[in-house]
Amino acid sequence: MRTAVRRCYLLILGLLLSACVSAPQTMQLTQQVPAVLDSPINLDHVPFFPQEDYQCGPAALATVLGNTAINVIPDELVSQVYIPARRGSLQIEMLATARRYGRVPYVLSGSLAEMLEEVGNGRPVLVMQNLGLNRLPQWHYAVVVGYDLSRREIRLRSGTIRDYVISLSLFEKTWARADHWAVVVLEPGQLPQYADETAYFQQVADFEISNAGDSVLLAWQAGLERWPSSRLMSMGLSNQLYAQGQTPAAAEVLQDLLKSDSNFAAAHNNLAWLLSQLGNVDAAITHARQAVQLAPDNEAFQATLAALQSNISSGK
Repeated sequence: MRTAVRRCYLLILGLLLSACVSAPQTMQLTQQVPAVLDSPINLDHVPFFPQEDYQCGPAALATVLGNTAINVIPDELVSQVYIPARRGSLQIEMLATARRYGRVPYVLSGSLAEMLEEVGNGRPVLVMQNLGLNRLPQWHYAVVVGYDLSRREIRLRSGTIRDYVISLSLFEKTWARADHWAVVVLEPGQLPQYADETAYFQQVADFEISNAGDSVLLAWQAGLERWPSSRLMSMGLSNQLYAQGQTPAAAEVLQDLLKSDSNFAAAHNNLAWLLSQLGNVDAAITHARQAVQLAPDNEAFQATLAALQSNISSGK
């Protein structure tokens, strides 16, 4: 009982003090509503799992995973994300668990408008809030499933309430105290509306550690489709194709990249190895030399060239 009363007290105190904190994104957004956010949204199909004490993390994660056709309940996630000593779940464990279920978690930029647009595109957003104070935080996970900017309201799956509707400004204040942390959980091959190239690359690279096969290829291919001249996406896709034994396709990806980015030394170096394995030794040597010319101090590129030349000398 004391614990429940204390949580209630912190929540009320936090809400009272939040009146003194500004909500700049809400103010800007509601003063001039973007056309894409003009109509109210309610993702009523998104599943709901009432959250028990301190286990909002497993429940919120099960909610967004369920929206991507992963049939899982919070009890199955508790051992993976819930830390009893902290009476909560760490963000890093939430992301890692999503990957283990074959999904790509993407941390959004912290823009309220961009987050709501993801919801408008049919993707619920997992968010973290601080319902207490900065000095006495009460961390809480919820899932954004709707909004109505004409009423300045946002709709959440939160706690034991399936459709928790609160003011957008109050949400922003509690969200800001958790550093605007927000995540969309994607099926491989999907990207957020406003994905950042470097951030997406890192998320797929992390996803690759615990996944393999077509799902990883779909993730890299989607990235390269979004950024056709990307060094990061091309190298990621080429490496994964090679890992799956698709050496000709891996080489083709780098050849396409070098048509528009001929001064990328790492691509020349990797292509040299791939071509040597395909039996095209002369072309391999040419690309290895090009890599060394572009980055003469790179010892790895020098080693590639030396190894290929040694193979020729030894008749391999």
